[in-house]
Amino acid sequence: MTPPAAVCLGESMAVLIPERPGPLEQAESFRRSFGGAESNVACTLAALGVPAAWIGRVGADGFGRHLVGQIAAHGVDTSAVGYDETRPTGLYVKETGSGQDHPYDLGAGRSRLHYYRRGSAASAMGPELLADPAAAPLLAAAPLIHLTGITPALSDSCHRLVRTLLAVPDRLVSFDLNWRPSLWAGRDRQALRFLMNASGIVLLGADEAREVLGTDDPAALRKLLPRPSVLVLKDDGRRATAIAPDGSTTTEPALGVGVVEPTGAGDAFAAGYLAGTLRGLTGRRRLRLGHLAAAATLTVRGDLGPMPPAALIEQLLTADEAEWAATTVDASGFHPASAR
Repeated sequence: MTPPAAVCLGESMAVLIPERPGPLEQAESFRRSFGGAESNVACTLAALGVPAAWIGRVGADGFGRHLVGQIAAHGVDTSAVGYDETRPTGLYVKETGSGQDHPYDLGAGRSRLHYYRRGSAASAMGPELLADPAAAPLLAAAPLIHLTGITPALSDSCHRLVRTLLAVPDRLVSFDLNWRPSLWAGRDRQALRFLMNASGIVLLGADEAREVLGTDDPAALRKLLPRPSVLVLKDDGRRATAIAPDGSTTTEPALGVGVVEPTGAGDAFAAGYLAGTLRGLTGRRRLRLGHLAAAATLTVRGDLGPMPPAALIEQLLTADEAEWAATTVDASGFHPASAR
């Protein structure tokens, strides 16, 4: 397998999804899948042609073996994934609203994730992972390491692992805030500011920035986080802004998307932006590639959407502002203005 250009480290979990939308008490059957911010990024990077590895830990159980196999089937290097004989694979159940008249229905198009991850295999990861004979060579050789704010909230040992990784000199690390209030309950959320400021690339949503850092103003964020080479501020489905160390900004509007489900879109954006970074694209085109990847995921039920053909990606990356603004995306695909 081609050596990875990016290594994504964190927890991936088994997912149970009801066959039909509606309150969980009405669900009679479920289908099995997998999910996790870091493995989602790895899968999307691979779909965009970037060799990627995912490092994590799962239980030595059927759920763990299944999800590792599924991630590998997406072209991701899973050779450094560890199997824990004493702790289980994390699990979450996805609930989707149906719009029916039921007191516990979430509403059409809305979803909620119910996590069962306490004491999971991944929560036992720690700094010793960096000396693992399978993981160490991948981490040392990859041009980019991708982390999220989920991992340090899983346990004290996971927090130490992230801090240790960020302390390694001359290593490009991207950090997606991925704010999870329930995971950080009882923990010092200000630790996230330290972790972000120790990273090279920071991605965060405007709503996350307001809640964790108290502001979504680009200049104020730069004062709080002066060290990263770039801050990427995502404003829901409206725009994304890259903020340079000197405070200058590059903003690119999102595409018009017929949203089917939002789950996984943030991870897809991160993968697109990082793929553009590794390809040496301009700042504006990195943002566009993030929007393209996010749009593909917004139009499917699931965390991973099919990427558009490479030729269409290149066409949209180089499109003028008018054509980009006129491009729409729905469940049937991407529709550039020039094709209508």
